[in-house]
Order: sequence, then structure tokens, then C-alpha cells
Amino acid sequence: MLAGARERRGPPTKPHVDRTKTTGFPWSLTGALGAIVEDMKDTSVLGGGSATRVVIVGGGYAGVLTANRLSQRADIDITLVNPRPIFVERIRLHQLVAGNDDAVESYSAILTDRANLVVDSAQLIDAAAHQLRLISGASLSFDFLIYAVGSTAPMPAAVPGAPEFVYPLGELEAAQRLAARLADVPLQAPIVVVGGGLTGIEAASEFAEAGRNVTLVTGALGPSLAKGGRKSVARQLTKLGVRVVENATVTQVGEDRVTLRDGTDLPSAATVWTAGFIVPTLAADSGLSTDRLGRLVTDETLTSVDDPSIIAAGDAASPSAQPLRMSCQLAMPLASHAADTVLARLQGREPTALNPASVGQCISLGRHAGTIQMSHFNDVALPMHLSGHLAATIKEAVCKGTLSFLSEEARKPGSYFWPHGGKRQKNLKKGRVDV
Repeated sequence: MLAGARERRGPPTKPHVDRTKTTGFPWSLTGALGAIVEDMKDTSVLGGGSATRVVIVGGGYAGVLTANRLSQRADIDITLVNPRPIFVERIRLHQLVAGNDDAVESYSAILTDRANLVVDSAQLIDAAAHQLRLISGASLSFDFLIYAVGSTAPMPAAVPGAPEFVYPLGELEAAQRLAARLADVPLQAPIVVVGGGLTGIEAASEFAEAGRNVTLVTGALGPSLAKGGRKSVARQLTKLGVRVVENATVTQVGEDRVTLRDGTDLPSAATVWTAGFIVPTLAADSGLSTDRLGRLVTDETLTSVDDPSIIAAGDAASPSAQPLRMSCQLAMPLASHAADTVLARLQGREPTALNPASVGQCISLGRHAGTIQMSHFNDVALPMHLSGHLAATIKEAVCKGTLSFLSEEARKPGSYFWPHGGKRQKNLKKGRVDV
């Protein structure tokens, strides 16, 4: 496709189930109240004056929701830049590897028709010239730029052997490479998953349920979970046959083994790396202020501290250099807030400060079990959780609900609702880190 061309957003080539509409359980822990209030919101089309050019960098959950929400104004020219012509359901990449989902959706099902989809990659933000330079050599002029580049899984280059033999699980292409590798590996061959966060737990569970021989290596299992939630996860991993090695650090990766700091060698026909997150270097490369992980530093309205025309959304945002947890759950409220910041500016109003409220974390443990860890509004785990088949049902409803919210926001911009009421602003004044 030529850079800058309108992408017609055809359907995926693989058989695909439409998950953009759901019924039954309220679809998302962070958006369940949306069904109650969406019809109470005024989503009339606003307009007047010359078009405002908004360029959105990144077509993930945050980028798409921002585009859809901005479409409530007819006088905004929306351009979405993404390196792929399809939407990637990152929260299902472990299912793609296991072979029970394709983890993609057509943009035609979830993205407003008002958005011009440019299939290309960003190379540099020229803030002074208000231009985004693309890898293809083209440039896009903007009045506002939404920085929604997201996050991905790191390649642990400092670990000997990792660049040659590790399979990260943070991008569609990486998941496809891992799936191809596992297709060549006997079912009984040992697989090592490195990282005991939510991604590692879900990946290990999915692979084990598919009949794989899985070892999960981690410093700590489920560090964001409360004691009860962690025990719930550990029990289900044991039922699935996953061996969990805690208090461990990987010091070397070979073609057929993983070596730990204590000298232990673990056989591994494929080593999957899920430890940690990184973000693209676009902001830093463009001379913008970033935090230690490279996230764009903003104020509490998500506006860049360097340039009022640049606004961040999703995992790559670092408001007040005190970022929220990288997750789809929080990326979508951040995206809505980013869009609302632009809309407020266009209406001559002062944008509001972030006031997010988290209610919990959903973890799939294969297709038939899960754990729902409840939390305080500030994202700290409560001693409350759900487990078993009910939790799996809720988790699947949440995953389906993310697409439902995107498609509904495209159809009725301004309808997306998320919980508010956290104490972030009060805690920031006290010098405490909130969500």
C-alpha cells in the first residue's frame, strides 16, 4: 500500500469470529457502567470553522478509541497512522500462539469512517513544524498529535543467547513466529516461559492447556496480586501441569536450554520472554521529555510538558512522570481523556486532570479457569478475588467487551464511560504515587 493512501480495511484472511457485539455480562471492569449512562450523554455532532488536523500515532486500543471519540466533532480531520492494515488484539496474542484465536480484527468493524487510516510507521515528530515524518518519506501536518504508540515486550539483549533464541510475546509478528516454532516442536518438548506477570501467567496456562510441557521462571509469581489471588493462580497452574520456578533469574539462553543464576539448566525447545514492558523510542528520538522507560512525560491533562499540541494516550503516557500501569484496562480511559483534552481546547475550555479509578485485574488461566483480582481505586490489590470457571467467563467477556466499546464509540462517539473517583490528584499533591 502506498503511504498516505486510504486503507479500505478489508476483513482478516483467517476465519474470524465477530466479537464487536456482546450480550450478557457487563463487558469490562473499567467500563461496565457505560451501558447505564451512554444514552444519557449528549453526543450531538459539533462543528463550525476550518478543520482541525489531528494525527494519531498508533492504531491499538488507545489510538482507535481516541479517533472514535474525536469524531463527535465534524470539524476535525482525523488521521490514524499504524504499521499494519489490521487491528491487533494484543490481549489475545497468547491465544494466537496456542491456536485458538487469530488475535486480529478488521478496522472496518471498530474504527470510525471519519478516520483516514495511513499504513506506515512514524520516524520523527517535528514539534516546531507541527509535522510527523514517516518511514516511507512522507510527512503529515498536524494541529494536534496524539501519541498512542503503546508498548511491547523487550528483547533482553544483555542476556547471552537471548537475541538468538528468545521469543518475545508483545507483537503480532513475534507471536506468529512463536506459533510457527511451536508447530515444529513435539507437543511433549519442554517450553520455558520467562516472567511471572499477567502475560507470562496467561501464556504458560494457555500453552499447558494445549498439552505443552511448560516451566514458568520468575522472580515472583503475580507480584501485582494479593496473597489470595496469587494462591488461586498457583493452584490452577499446578492443575494444568505448569512447573513454577520462583526467586530465579535467567543468566543465559541456549538453543535447547535456559540457565539460571544458581547454575541450574532447564531444557527448553522454545523460550518465551514475557518479563517487562518497553515503549517505542519515538518521543525520545524526537527530543521530547520522557521518563526512564521512554514514555512521553505529560501534565495531568496528558499534554506534553514540551508542546501543548502533543497529547499522549495509553501505555506510552507518563503523566507527571508518575505513570499508570501499562494495560488495556487503563489505556482506554487514558485515550478517552486524551480525546477530551483536545475537545476541551477546541471549545475554549481548560482540560480536566486525570481522575481514574481501577477496580481489578482479569487473568485467564486457559480457556476454562481464571482469576479476577479486585483492587482499590488506586490499583492496589484488595484481599478479594474470584476464581474458576466464573472468572474465566468474566475474563472472556472483558476481552470481547474491549472491541464492543471501540465499535460502539465509533457508532456513537462520546458514549464510552469509565470509572472515576480515584485519589490521584490528592495523592500527587502529597507526593505519593497513585495508580
